[in-house]
Amino acid sequence: MVERVLVHIGLPKTATSYLQTIIWANRDELRRRGVVVPGVERRDHLWASRTVREDPAQLRAPEHHRGAWERVLGELASTEGTGLISHEFFAAASRKQAAAMVEALAPAQVHLVVTAREPLGLFAASWQESLKNGATTPMVEYGRHESRSSTAIWNWRSLDLRLVLQRWSTAVSPERIHVLVLDPTAPKDDVWERFASVVGFETAGLDLSGSFPNSSMGVSEAETLRRLNSRLDDFRSALDRGVFIRSFLADQRLVPRGGERFWPEPDQIEDCRRRGDETIAYLAGKPFDVVGSLEDLRVSAALDPRRTPASVTDQEVAEVALDLAATLLGDVRTLRQERRAAASSRGSRLRSAAARWRSRLRGA
Repeated sequence: MVERVLVHIGLPKTATSYLQTIIWANRDELRRRGVVVPGVERRDHLWASRTVREDPAQLRAPEHHRGAWERVLGELASTEGTGLISHEFFAAASRKQAAAMVEALAPAQVHLVVTAREPLGLFAASWQESLKNGATTPMVEYGRHESRSSTAIWNWRSLDLRLVLQRWSTAVSPERIHVLVLDPTAPKDDVWERFASVVGFETAGLDLSGSFPNSSMGVSEAETLRRLNSRLDDFRSALDRGVFIRSFLADQRLVPRGGERFWPEPDQIEDCRRRGDETIAYLAGKPFDVVGSLEDLRVSAALDPRRTPASVTDQEVAEVALDLAATLLGDVRTLRQERRAAASSRGSRLRSAAARWRSRLRGA
């Protein structure tokens, strides 16, 4: 059994995809350095989080998905060193679910790693992420309550650092909770270096080439995707959302357009500012291991002017949609050309093979 397990629970939109990409790309080397990343694939940690959070959808999932948590526990029980589990959806767990997870990992000592950033940028980024996962909620209606459900990811339940810590600190003592505050002025690999220092391994010689930032859409592009999602009723499976809406449509087609950055509504900005101040006060009064500056969790009093998604006009959406249609038509043409070239190549190989056999038969 591993002696301790580091459970990285997010928060969502705090460089989690960046960190997880590096972790899984270097999984074998990390094991040689004494850090065990359990499971057979990266999604095992996602599926494990669904079991831990008692997500009803997990009961209907394929057996391979439902078995992920047992695979994770089994591997940690059969090896030595330090275990590392990472998925941001663990942040939504209830007090009871957090306690059950820690108990399941016993007798290993559990440490919690929580990556965090100031609430305003987090809030805007999380709304975009919800759209990439098929949501249709307008920004003006987003984040207006704190859900009691452990399946609510794109909600203050998982985004408010203070709320997350209040639940998890009943299962893990504050001295073993490491809050890694993102420095907005630091180079992108800073969070990786500091994450590694918390887990306890050297980063020299590890491959970071596959890492990537989870990029944002412009305000018009985001609003176009939100409206388009309402017409994608046949794209509701996790595979459809991940492959077609998130990766193909959002990340590969809309993100490269750039576009204007945006803020939520003024009262939502004030709510983010309040939550940041409350979180700083909460952390200052508890014995958490804070890695970084608490001031980086504060929403600036002076913000640069930006539009809100509600200001996007029908004309702007139409322009994005027309450009998108033109791009997709080009994609279809390229795909057809590639398929024809592949079919022609296969036909040529078959004809050549047939000719060789005919020649051999004649020679015989």
